[in-house]
Amino acid sequence: TNLEVLFHDYEPFPMHQSGGTYMRADPALAKELVWAGFDMVSRANNHTGDYGIQGMRLTTKYVDEAGLLDAGVGDSLSEAREAKFLDTAKARVALISCASTFPDHVRAGKSRGDIPPRPGLSPLRYSTTYEVTKEQMGALRQLLESLGMRLPKKDDALRAFGRRFIKGKTPAILTEVNKEDLEEISAVVRNASRLADYTIVTIHAHESDKDRFVPAKFLIAFARVMIDAGADVFVGHGPHVLRGIEIYKGKPIFYSLGNFVFQNETLDRLPYENYEPYRLDSNSHVADFNDKRYNLDRRGFPSRQEYWESVIAVPAWNGKEIVEIKLYPVSLGFGKPRIVRGRPLFAKEDLSKKIIEDLARLSKPFGTTVEYQDGIGIVKLSTKEGK
Repeated sequence: TNLEVLFHDYEPFPMHQSGGTYMRADPALAKELVWAGFDMVSRANNHTGDYGIQGMRLTTKYVDEAGLLDAGVGDSLSEAREAKFLDTAKARVALISCASTFPDHVRAGKSRGDIPPRPGLSPLRYSTTYEVTKEQMGALRQLLESLGMRLPKKDDALRAFGRRFIKGKTPAILTEVNKEDLEEISAVVRNASRLADYTIVTIHAHESDKDRFVPAKFLIAFARVMIDAGADVFVGHGPHVLRGIEIYKGKPIFYSLGNFVFQNETLDRLPYENYEPYRLDSNSHVADFNDKRYNLDRRGFPSRQEYWESVIAVPAWNGKEIVEIKLYPVSLGFGKPRIVRGRPLFAKEDLSKKIIEDLARLSKPFGTTVEYQDGIGIVKLSTKEGK
């Protein structure tokens, strides 16, 4: 699962930039995750560096002490890239974790000569190009020139506000994965797939293609390359909503299964950086921040039902062949008070059908059929290998 929280007792100081809310939980909860049945966690996400390297290292300490296997972070890029292996009575499972959504300061680095490496997470960088029409490009150039900016003479492409724009027939957002990162992660997957019975690749990715329910094009390409490299399962997380399921060459790609335990409103403390944007003074506390941020539950996460609906995916294999995928609908308590919402419960019948129907609609563009049967979803698997 995606461990999007840090375990510490507020010893580390917060960084100037975070993934949003500065996430932290009592270190004792690491052992509760094991009690609840979790055995592997993905650590690379946009909250990995909320409390700096010390916060990351303390989390590693408590996760290790609890007996959780974790991947995606380390004291160097090579360590953060590493696959981690879980040995069970039936199989050996490899986990590779990376993130495309993260603050720059938490990206792990390489050593060079007498300069040590930078601790952090395993990144998957990407580039974005905005395709606009001839008329839109003209309007953009006119705007930039009126602001006194120097522009290239050629009018088919330009850079503005840190973005690249090109002239095309229709507006589009074009994303492309960083080749160096892609090659490094692919090499790790190729190695892990020869050392384990099953290999899982997981990525934390908020990026979308216009609609937050649709993964960005580079994520689709990345997922397929990971399967080609030897992954048996690809799992995306981060957008807080369901995204479609693809069966690629007989292997499942879960672009996002939604939230599971979603309790970012009941933190004990928050740093100054969370209060400052809302002009909350030193007498304000966590509940005041929540009220201001979400406008008394009228905007953001509390106001949108899709953030509180998810599924548990349970694949089954016969050897290396996947033979079944069951999807158990989950409700996180949309509309309930903040002190109880975010706790996962199996969805009741009417809601469970809605959740599976939503997932079926999102999966259809990938050529995947999801059916609602006896309160759960069933992915219809083709007898022949996927595309």
